[in-house]
Amino acid sequence: MDADFEAARAELIEHLSTEIRDERVLAAMRRIPRERFVPPASRHSAYDDRPLPIGYDQTISQPFIIALMTEALGLTGKEKVLEVGTGSGYQAAILGELARSVVTTERVPSLAEAARRVLNELGYTNIEVHLAEETLGWRKGAPYDAIMVTAAAPKVPPDLLAQLKIGGRLVIPVGSRYIQDLCRITRGRKKNTIENLGGCRFVSLIGRGAWEEEPKSF
Repeated sequence: MDADFEAARAELIEHLSTEIRDERVLAAMRRIPRERFVPPASRHSAYDDRPLPIGYDQTISQPFIIALMTEALGLTGKEKVLEVGTGSGYQAAILGELARSVVTTERVPSLAEAARRVLNELGYTNIEVHLAEETLGWRKGAPYDAIMVTAAAPKVPPDLLAQLKIGGRLVIPVGSRYIQDLCRITRGRKKNTIENLGGCRFVSLIGRGAWEEEPKSF
C-alpha cells in the first residue's frame, strides 16, 4: 500500500508541476504523506486533485489550491507563519517544511487534537496547534511574516491584518459563503496591495470579522 501511495503522490506532483512553479512547494508536498491526514475511508483518494471531507463539515482542500496558496506566500524558510483553520493539519505540515515556525489555529477541538497528533507523529517540532479564540488568528504570537487563511471570509478581517508585519503577505479566500476569490494582500505602511489570484470555493470562516456560525437545522 505504501508503494501505491508513493506512486500516486509522484503522479499528483507531476500534475501540479504544470502550473506550480515554486520547486520548494512541490518538494515539500512530495515529502509529506497526505494519506495520513485524511480519514481511513478516504485514503484511497488521498492523491486525487480534489477536496475530501474530514468530518465536522470541514474538508482537506484540493492539492492544487493548497499548492497555489502556499506558492503565493513566497516563503524562503526564515518566516514565522500563521495559519487560520488547521483542519486536517496537512497545510500546516507543508508550511512547516517551508517556514522557520508555524502557528495554526482550529475551532473544532477534535480536529485540532487529531492534527496535533499526526504532526507530532511525523516529527514536526516547529508547528504549534492552538484551539481558536474569539479573535481570529493568534495575537500572542504576532506579528507574522505571512498568514494563510483556509476558510472564506466576506471581507479581509482587520484583526488578521493587524497581526501581519509590514511587508508581510496574507492569503485568504474572500467572497460569499458559496464562491470566493483567492486574494493576496501585502501590508504596506500606508496602503495595502491586493491581488486577485482567481476563483475558489472554501468552507466559511467563523469568527469576529468573518461569518457567524449558521444555525443547525434538525
